[in-house]
Amino acid sequence: MEIKVNFLDNLRLEAKFDDFTVTADQPIRYKGDGSAPSPFDYFLASSALCAAYFVKVYCKARDIPTDNIRLSQNNIVDPENRYNQIFQIQVELPEDLSEKDRQGILRSIDRCTVKKVVQTEPEFKIETVENLDADSHAMLMGAPEGDSSTYILGKDLPLEQTIANMTELLEGLGMKIEVSSWRNIVPNVWSLHIRDAASPMCFANGKGATKESALCSALGEFIERLNCNFFYNDQFFGEEIADSEFVHYPNEKWFPLEEDDSLPAGLMDDYCLEIYNPGGELAGSNLIDTNSGRIDRGICAIPYTRKSDGETVYVPSNLIENLFLSNGMSAGNNLQEAEVQCLSEIFERAVKRQIIEQEIVLPDVPQEVLEKYPSILAGIKGLEEQGFPVVVKDASLGGQFPVMCVTLMNPRTGGVFASFGAHPSFEVALERSLTELLQGRSFEGLNDVPKPTFSSLAVSEPENFVEHFIDSTGVISWRFFSNQAEYDFCEWDFSGTNEEEAETLFGILAEMGKEVYVAEFTELGASACRILVPDYSEVYPVEDLIWDNTNKALDFRSDILNIHSLDEDALAALVERLEESELDNNTDIPTLIGIVFDENTVWGQLTILELKLLIYLALGEFDAALELVEEFLQYNDNTMARCLFYQAMQAALEVVLDDELELEHFIHNFTRMFGEEVMEQVVGSITGEVTFSGLTPTSMKLEGIEPHLRLIESYKKLHQARAKKAKE
Repeated sequence: MEIKVNFLDNLRLEAKFDDFTVTADQPIRYKGDGSAPSPFDYFLASSALCAAYFVKVYCKARDIPTDNIRLSQNNIVDPENRYNQIFQIQVELPEDLSEKDRQGILRSIDRCTVKKVVQTEPEFKIETVENLDADSHAMLMGAPEGDSSTYILGKDLPLEQTIANMTELLEGLGMKIEVSSWRNIVPNVWSLHIRDAASPMCFANGKGATKESALCSALGEFIERLNCNFFYNDQFFGEEIADSEFVHYPNEKWFPLEEDDSLPAGLMDDYCLEIYNPGGELAGSNLIDTNSGRIDRGICAIPYTRKSDGETVYVPSNLIENLFLSNGMSAGNNLQEAEVQCLSEIFERAVKRQIIEQEIVLPDVPQEVLEKYPSILAGIKGLEEQGFPVVVKDASLGGQFPVMCVTLMNPRTGGVFASFGAHPSFEVALERSLTELLQGRSFEGLNDVPKPTFSSLAVSEPENFVEHFIDSTGVISWRFFSNQAEYDFCEWDFSGTNEEEAETLFGILAEMGKEVYVAEFTELGASACRILVPDYSEVYPVEDLIWDNTNKALDFRSDILNIHSLDEDALAALVERLEESELDNNTDIPTLIGIVFDENTVWGQLTILELKLLIYLALGEFDAALELVEEFLQYNDNTMARCLFYQAMQAALEVVLDDELELEHFIHNFTRMFGEEVMEQVVGSITGEVTFSGLTPTSMKLEGIEPHLRLIESYKKLHQARAKKAKE
């Protein structure tokens, strides 16, 4: 994690990381102002808080209340060497707590991350650089010794060379990549989380049997998402980029809207139109991209090559962003390597969906087959030794598809977690199933997996597949665990060179009668591609283009960002549109309008319900406001401070709306209850002296919205690189 420090007045310092700011000072005896803890005090507190966090996680997983648990830490200083200290952590536990849980809590404290890092004696490297922002080098892991060349199946270059190439590419773009976490909880199963230090919303995960393969996986995912603009999906690019010559890619094409809002000629081909506009209900306005919001420019479409005949087909960027999410995108050492990964991913998700929705019973992989892959078997045994039974199944549906499945059961909670992996190589597909299962997860994290069900409706609903797609935590059927398999086990093999594997996978889709569309992206210096298989690789249902399109943001974005400057008529029109939209009151505003706010602010937690409430207050419509205040307090899980504000608001509005009561008669005791600052905001909201309490002013220029501005700065690096390449 990158932490930037600013020097303030006297000895005060300010550390900024993610969306947080921490101020440090020194005691008055050390010539400071005593306005904040010292840096060393924060260090001491971090150890105690980390220990308490692990206690909380342990207790939460076992429904143990923490009300009567207390923890303290003292640092005992060696009088002869003040840097030699003992951190003594003491925990007070309830008498009725079992001995097993007492020991479990002590073991959980022993896992404190701060403690383990200190015990490992971290190395400090201190150096000067010409420019902190320009220095985009990131030490992702130690350099390999000697001339190491580690080859793995599916990669045409050694891992070391692949990592070096990808790191150099990211450095060239000015991306400072940092590792925020590593995990290796069972043998031969590694995963990590990486992100852009300057824009943490840009992140990727990686997995593999080794540290190097996991890092290679993470960097590859990061680069594929840069090339396919996935980090910026559904987000507003800002007015500067929206007004530029191109918005997404230099070869994009804009189709002006027709007067009758029909689909413009030349957009998509007959095959796609039959799938995405079967009843003729899809309108041109449904396909305006969310990122630019340029209705006047029309529909932005990206050129894709139709695999069957090499013809160019223009696919709306809006359609891709709404239906496919990250499915079918990849980067590799060459195009064929990337295509194999893309197609493998598409088969993994599509076959997984078919198996879950149709409740197909898969055959187990025989033990003698698993024993051919000792490193994978070691990881499986590691899980079982921790008390998690594992079921390994052949998901190829009789050898049709290159897909495997590893399913974990959690006897502690009754939950199950089905993980799928795909690749032309049986071994790689099996390894991916296992590493995907544990990607970014701790043993405690496996307590959150859902319980299986016999309800066919629950497993077949579209939202369940979305959950499986996002993090594999959707529901699966109990029928999945029957020993009456519907297919015989097949020890399949689709492997060959990357060129051969790609053609084999394309061939499977052709035999299924599926048309395939490929876009290659090379402007950023990588071999990256995106593959669309209509009616096969979508994540969301086609109807979402009409009924749940992300470009509904265009109906609200400008007015919401400019809300402080709207007059009463404009406010009344906005709240009316919100009411008529039939959007769920719990929909959060950042998602609705495609803006990344600091989640620790009122903007970051704002929902449609609260926005309507604040508008009604601004319009003086107190009956409508009170109704929504009551709903907010009943169903919203906002911060304690925000809930307290609305508790005070509810009391004040009930007084105002009662003809026999006067607010001034209650102010004294309301202030004693809720505090002077809260009551100033409440009373001001009622009198009109305060509007939209808690919402800092902004506009379409996005001033003050630092997380989103950082995201745009990140995208500008790609935009500039593409523009430069287009001019060459």
